[in-house]
This record gives sequence, structure tokens and C-alpha cells, in this order.
Amino acid sequence: MVEDKIILGIDPGTTIMGYGIIHIKGKQMHLINFGVIHLSKLATHPDKLKRIFERVDAIIQEYKPDEMAIEAPFFGKNVQSMLKLGRAQGVCIAASLNRNIPFEEYAPRRIKQAITGKGSASKEQVAGMLQSLFNLKEIPKNLDATDGLAAAVCHYYSKGRGEHNKTKASNWKAFVNQNPNRNKNSKK
Repeated sequence: MVEDKIILGIDPGTTIMGYGIIHIKGKQMHLINFGVIHLSKLATHPDKLKRIFERVDAIIQEYKPDEMAIEAPFFGKNVQSMLKLGRAQGVCIAASLNRNIPFEEYAPRRIKQAITGKGSASKEQVAGMLQSLFNLKEIPKNLDATDGLAAAVCHYYSKGRGEHNKTKASNWKAFVNQNPNRNKNSKK
């Protein structure tokens, strides 16, 4: 059966939120759209959360994704910023679940690793790799857009196995059985 699905990727934020939408057909990945949602002009945090929900819901209605990938909040020193970012992520997840779209979370390092091969890559390096991958004429001014796109691409590369959907091996034998391509001695 030929794979045919649309993936929405989101980089949550309370000032600027990035998103990217890709279409997977067979083994081909095509860019549908990517961009940002500006939230800085909204006066209160509840207003921002409401706008996030409305915009993510509108994107879901317009592009009809089959799955959503979202960047997980990273651990920072500013607790208030972390709480606000977590709320923004939760609102995005709620919009997805409200439309029965399954979601997966990916750590920032994992997304960077999937795109560039280096978990400590800069936003500019991630954007540069996506520019090359999708033959973009130029990198967008706001890199939150490419961060949202990177979440979608990471989801595709990870075969939909994010932080909530990892298969954990109970022992070495189970790990080898679950990962036959990682064994150098296996027959191909």
C-alpha cells in the first residue's frame, strides 16, 4: 500500500508560532506550506492562547492533515516562560485532538538531529538543510517557520514514533528484534 498522508508540524510559541505542512506520497516528501502566526500584538496570555487554538484549527480545516508533530518544550531557567510555552503547546494539541488528528511530540535536539544529523545544530543550520531539501529559493526571515517545518519532517523520518510512541525494549534480545537494521551482522 502506498503511503499518502499530510503532516502538520508545529513549533509552539507565545510571541511567534511556526508551522509547516508536508505531503508524503509513496516515498516522496513534498512541501505544501509553512509560515508563522504572530501573537505579539495580543495583550494578554489568554488572548494568545485563544488565537493559537483558532489558527491551528483553521490550518487543520484548510489542509486536513492526517497527523501532527509538535516540538516539546525544552527545559529553561525561566519557569514563567516554560509555563506559557507549555500552555501554548497544550492548546495546539487540544486543537489537534478536537479534530481527531493524532499527534506526537519531539524534543528539540531530536528534531535538529533528524534534519541536520547534529542535535546541537543552530536554527540557521536547520533552515539551510530544509532549504536544500525542498529547493527553497530563500530561507524565511523568521526561522520559527522552518522550525515548524522541521517538526513535520522529523515526524516523517521517525516513522511517527515520537516521545509518546517509542517502543521500549525490555532487554537486549528484544532491542535486537525491534531494530534489525541496526545489527551489522544481520543478513540483508
